[in-house]
Amino acid sequence: MTKPLLMGLLALGLIQSATAQTTFPRNGVYDERPGLYAFTNATIVVDPQTTLTNATLLIRNGRIEAVGANVSLPAGTVVADLKGKRIYPALIDIDSDYGMPEVKTERRSFNSLPQLESNKKGAYYWNQAIQPENDASLLFKADAKKADELRKMGFGSVLAHAHDGIARGTGALVTLADERENALVLKPNATAHYSFSKGSSTQTSPNSMMGSVAVLRQAFYDADWYKRAGNKEQANLSLDALNRIQSLPAIFEANDKLGVLRADKIGDEFGMQYIIRTSGDEYQRIDEIKATGASLIVPLNFPQPYDVEDPWDADNVSLAEMKHWEMAPMNAGRLATANIPFALTTAGLRNKSEFWANLRKAIENGLPEQRALEALTTVPARLIRADNQVGTLKKGNVANFIITSGNLFSADNVIYENWIQGKQYIVNPKDGTDLRGKWRLVIGNQPPVQLNITGKSAEKPEYQIQVDTTKITPKVSVSGDLITMQIQLDKKKPGTTRLTGYRTSPSNLAGDGETPDGKAISWSAARAVDTPTSSTATSATATAGRSATSTAGATLLYPFAGMGNLSKPQPQTMLIRNATVWTNEKEGIVQATDVLVQNGKIAQVGKGLTAPANATVIDGTGKHLTNGIIDEHSHIALLSVNEGSQSSTAEVRMADVVNSEDVDIYRQLAGGVTTSQLLHGSANAIGGQSALIKLKWGESPEGLLIKGADGFIKFALGENVKQSNRSDGSGIRFPQSRMGVEQVYMDHFMRAKEYAKSWDTYNRLSTKEKATALAPRRDIELDALSEILAKKRFITCHSYVQSEINMLLKVADSLGFKVNTFTHILEGYKLADKMAQHGVGGSSFADWWAYKMEVKDAIPYNAALMHRQGVTVSINSDDAEMARRLNQEAAKTVEYGGMTEEDAWKMVTLNPAKLLHLDNRMGSIRAGKDADLVLWNTNPLAIYARPEKTIIDGAIYFDLQTEDARRDAMQAERARIIQKMLTAKSSGSSTTRPTPRRSRMWHCEDVEGVMAEGEEDGK
Repeated sequence: MTKPLLMGLLALGLIQSATAQTTFPRNGVYDERPGLYAFTNATIVVDPQTTLTNATLLIRNGRIEAVGANVSLPAGTVVADLKGKRIYPALIDIDSDYGMPEVKTERRSFNSLPQLESNKKGAYYWNQAIQPENDASLLFKADAKKADELRKMGFGSVLAHAHDGIARGTGALVTLADERENALVLKPNATAHYSFSKGSSTQTSPNSMMGSVAVLRQAFYDADWYKRAGNKEQANLSLDALNRIQSLPAIFEANDKLGVLRADKIGDEFGMQYIIRTSGDEYQRIDEIKATGASLIVPLNFPQPYDVEDPWDADNVSLAEMKHWEMAPMNAGRLATANIPFALTTAGLRNKSEFWANLRKAIENGLPEQRALEALTTVPARLIRADNQVGTLKKGNVANFIITSGNLFSADNVIYENWIQGKQYIVNPKDGTDLRGKWRLVIGNQPPVQLNITGKSAEKPEYQIQVDTTKITPKVSVSGDLITMQIQLDKKKPGTTRLTGYRTSPSNLAGDGETPDGKAISWSAARAVDTPTSSTATSATATAGRSATSTAGATLLYPFAGMGNLSKPQPQTMLIRNATVWTNEKEGIVQATDVLVQNGKIAQVGKGLTAPANATVIDGTGKHLTNGIIDEHSHIALLSVNEGSQSSTAEVRMADVVNSEDVDIYRQLAGGVTTSQLLHGSANAIGGQSALIKLKWGESPEGLLIKGADGFIKFALGENVKQSNRSDGSGIRFPQSRMGVEQVYMDHFMRAKEYAKSWDTYNRLSTKEKATALAPRRDIELDALSEILAKKRFITCHSYVQSEINMLLKVADSLGFKVNTFTHILEGYKLADKMAQHGVGGSSFADWWAYKMEVKDAIPYNAALMHRQGVTVSINSDDAEMARRLNQEAAKTVEYGGMTEEDAWKMVTLNPAKLLHLDNRMGSIRAGKDADLVLWNTNPLAIYARPEKTIIDGAIYFDLQTEDARRDAMQAERARIIQKMLTAKSSGSSTTRPTPRRSRMWHCEDVEGVMAEGEEDGK
């Protein structure tokens, strides 16, 4: 081999380092070399804070040996002069499925038989979605095509893991070199991974978001038990692995901004600070997300503009979707401004080619270039504790770096080479010719014409010949200095002129050719104007595109939905004067009365009250003031309603799936509702734990929850529980009969009694005795049932038929617990005396009837008859639409049952407050209670009654006076963004076709679509 050829091979990185060669047998001559390369005279970005000029980078055997201005080069070093060029650390993506097996998800049809138990063979966990035993380093298989795609983007290493399941196992840090797998894995078992998605699991459980949370929580508690004592009872590879990976950096894939908060809540419970993979909408809840203290992995998957040329199509796009298209590019910049640490990822992109365009768009919209570089180098390396290997060009690190023409984030930057583990990968030739510009082209004896060579980069030029007003696009091929063109010069005379030539100087081209009729000709071209950038036309298009996606004028809403607030409502000091006040106290309905609100509480009720200096005074003359309506049975503001996979799912919590963005919150404020109990559905005998919320439109899920409220839980009886409403034959879950439902209750409460006794025995031990004793296994399902026995959690039971109501009362009496409320209770009139004796309340519909067989005996007098027997009765909605008219539902008891107006009004205010154990705080107008008030235009039981102001904790959340202006503003905002989308489309942007949707309104029996993550925002 000649010396020039050998040196050329070295320069191209075709001879591998000695370290790599000694790992494998070699068929042929073995040539051991030190792998020494030096890159001199370069601008070297050692890390985002350190840039060296005219510096040298020296690498040996795939590692960085030295970097600096005065580096001594050992003998035998291959030297590359990079004057005028830059070197950056290679980029890192820590949310990648590179090299991982494809995840095949099988979704069972509605008619298929459910798989109630795991079908995974081996000593694994009971739930298939919990698979922490997965080891990415064992699953990893290099993919040359995908590696090349990522290398061309500037990436040198990725954190790969199997994106499958709730507990997903470990991730491995691997490089993107073309080597065998064991040479590519830099750090096996680098991270632990979790999500809310069950992935490929075909097991029925979980079938809801809240179910996923419960399964993961139970797995963590089981892992703790296994570590303490369980391993002596059984072998469980999943729990063993879950314990083994607890010390690793933990990455949790969240679904959206609310998922970030949900994941962090799980982490807080188990003392873990997750790194959270987000979806790109964090800017919408940035204060709450910052408060989590979590570091984030942020995608750049900006949505495409919608095709809104057709007004009917535009009507299918919600305001939230429009605003997210406009504001998504601001996300990373806002995170940077808030000092939230984050890494960037290519995950979620429709096409990897969008990465650089979207990153530059994020920079245009406020992301500092230094923070962008940190997010692709040092931050991901630090988060996975690999900063001693990758992320910087410091001595000892792996030689992963890229060589660029200039600023990495500049639109005209070119990545020339990507070096990974000291091996060169050419992305674009460093010595490539940049032909962009205007050229004077002469072909044979014809008059000169103008050749315009444009394009965003020298590697992908665009060619156009202008002959007078005619524009011709030639077919051009360039290889080094050689150039060939094929041109149809005259449209009237078909035929192709073929030219071949070469670059005689940086500004001149020349060669020979042949006309369509076979005549030989010569040709030449001289550069007229240097244009090493995009053409005027291209620049104009880019400018128009930036204008179309500019975020100028974009504003946040709280929540980020139609009719959202520009800022969160704040408590005020206010005096409501001269109103007719429905106190729900012994004073009854009082005329011409004032109510003073201070610090979120009712401060005074009386006549002639003096307004404090800073108070807002509201004239209540001719109007009625009540406390807010309380809905004892609601399913609004939830991402899912049923975890129906098992007969008992007492472990699931509705608080885990509160959807603060649901427009039904605002709609119900417009109906005077201020408080709701968000109940689990009726798919199983023992459902999930309730969430009690105030309808504070604009707050986060946690901000909606009523602090200090008692715990409640949903039970159910009847057709839904025994699955008689499934006629497809797929209902095989126990119970299948009403008597089976009774057995479920008996069995679970007997288990709960034993469970509570075991913990009571343990807790009675002295500190010394506990040191040698084993604590019982924590079971979050039995925790909830034990709380019922201890009178710390209370039952709301879905019920219809008298016999079943009697059954549950009998079970409760025999096992020593109480039923707090029978909801629906349409046959309550048949046993109202027994209900009163038991002390159970009834929460009924006013006049629903005949919507299924078990309600055929419903009568509109039900509520009044129960009331007369001394039962605490409320009227509930179980329906997002009806909840807006609960005042009218209460009025029906006056018509049908002869109730007094005051008693009727209490059925949607004070009585549900009593049933929810909140009557010490709400349900009536009395000094010291929460300032949850509604100012009505007339008697609240009248059919023409309409709330003018709805107040919660002293803050105005609905104001009829501003309603029209808010709707006008919303329509103006829609119109503004629609115009931007139209401009984006006309500028060449790809668009998304709007698809019709309906807003999801949950009911008790809804079991399909329970993994839905939210619906429409009311436009």
